[in-house]
Amino acid sequence: MRAVRVNRTDGPESVVLEEVPEPEPAEGDVVIDIEAAGVNFPDLLLTQDKYQYKPELPFILGGELAGTVRQAPQGSEYAPGDRVAAISTTGAFAEVVTVPAHDVFPLPERVSFAAGACLPMNYLTMTFALLTRGQLQKGETVLVHGAAGGIGTATVQLALAMGARVISVVSTPEKAEFVTSIGSYEVVLAEGFKDAVQELTGGAGVDMVVDPVGGDRFTDSLRSLAPLGRLLVIGFTGGDIPTVKVNRLLLNNIDVRGVGWGAYAIPRPGYQRKVWDTLYPYLESGAVDPPIGGTVPLARAGEAVAGLGKRAVLGKFVVDVRAER
Repeated sequence: MRAVRVNRTDGPESVVLEEVPEPEPAEGDVVIDIEAAGVNFPDLLLTQDKYQYKPELPFILGGELAGTVRQAPQGSEYAPGDRVAAISTTGAFAEVVTVPAHDVFPLPERVSFAAGACLPMNYLTMTFALLTRGQLQKGETVLVHGAAGGIGTATVQLALAMGARVISVVSTPEKAEFVTSIGSYEVVLAEGFKDAVQELTGGAGVDMVVDPVGGDRFTDSLRSLAPLGRLLVIGFTGGDIPTVKVNRLLLNNIDVRGVGWGAYAIPRPGYQRKVWDTLYPYLESGAVDPPIGGTVPLARAGEAVAGLGKRAVLGKFVVDVRAER
């Protein structure tokens, strides 16, 4: 089969498309013929040896996918031909993958394979983040940093579907236009966002900040919170990991909450499926429809991964595994 492999960790430009043997399923694995795979920030970090998980070289890149079941273990809910999405950590930029059944999720008929490949990492993470870590309530106001990216667009769509008011933070007018097109009608530029948020909220501040960026905007994010507000730490695409002066938390009665989706879900069998079942009605209704910023064939997967480092992606890049066969 064709697969995109990392043979050395000196960046996404070094990944190569190769012919490799199909994987052999372990006990309890589902064998999936992949149609599409999502491109995520951990893929970039894996090519640079900067991710906390360090697979042995060489390895096949790609952590989430959508496709059809070829083979399923006896007693599982899946059968050959079922449409599914799945989390794989690695192995998704290929034609075939084997995934433990608990990491496989049913895909509604109305959701395309390309859209399905965008769901497992970002949308499960943000369903968990908003509801479990953030305890979002209908009518609350959510400020979303990096709103034009994969995590950002997932947050915008989910928070709106859950009845929240959303204010998006982006770095350029082009990105502002993009997030408006997916339903975020209040958008501010990153430079000076604190003052803009104060104006939009009449000085009240926001109930929640979702921050996958980090860096130098962190302190102004804390200043943008209303009393009892929560700042969710999702990641650090801006590069720098900020620090917190905890007196700010005490004086303003605000929280900073970490969101470690994998660290929480993986040790709890069945939890990922529970969160997927929470997400599923939003997929069926069309309230959640991942915006795809671009589609590339397997041969150009490295280019898509490199684009994440340039923060040039609107929505999410998808690898079309069946293109250019």
